[in-house]
Amino acid sequence: MSMPFYVSPEQIMKDKSDFARKGIARGRSVLAMQYADGIVFVGENPNGALHKISEIYDRIAFAAVGKYNEFENLRVGGVRYADTRGYQYDRRDVTSRGLANIYAQTLGTIFTESGKPYEVELVVAEVGDNQAEDQMYRLTYDGSVAEEHGFIVMGGNSDPIASYVRERHDPKASLATALKLSVAALVQPVTDGSEARTIAGDDLEAAVLDRTRPRRAFKRLVGAPLQKLLEAKK
Repeated sequence: MSMPFYVSPEQIMKDKSDFARKGIARGRSVLAMQYADGIVFVGENPNGALHKISEIYDRIAFAAVGKYNEFENLRVGGVRYADTRGYQYDRRDVTSRGLANIYAQTLGTIFTESGKPYEVELVVAEVGDNQAEDQMYRLTYDGSVAEEHGFIVMGGNSDPIASYVRERHDPKASLATALKLSVAALVQPVTDGSEARTIAGDDLEAAVLDRTRPRRAFKRLVGAPLQKLLEAKK
């Protein structure tokens, strides 16, 4: 009688993790960064029809890398959760922490119980009345969640980008300065000696959570306003 095929749980989890990480690494990076008046999100995205950065609720935004159809399902679920909770209770009861917990449970369940994990990495961010009250949560494919401060880099060539930003980031900087730093970081070479590259304005996706805006803090940066910020002098 033939012996049944057996794979240890540890090996299954390792294979799932390797699979998800490879899928995420193939995507273009997205960066979230605190600046004086809020949080700016910047990513390289030549496809203008498919957004990696979106509004969830009044002062909460969502950014993601990986497979679009998978993180779009999560985004839509987050919007429904926020709308329902805000309607049943109070708009102030909708928080980035609560949303991050919901996403962590969903991703964790998919990772452990389904045959294929989601190839996604997420940021859920909320802008407060002052910078000390800003919140940014990073969620990975297996449901792990961590609160981050200053900036977050996801996907693609993330290590050189994070190193570049870490050396230069100033949370008190203006939006124009933070935006230009984000773009400069996104074009960092993958290896030493490789040629520098540029990103056209049309290939950038950028948005802000601006604490100075009334109620709805989210705003996309496109066209002439984006170009003006990129060309602004220090």
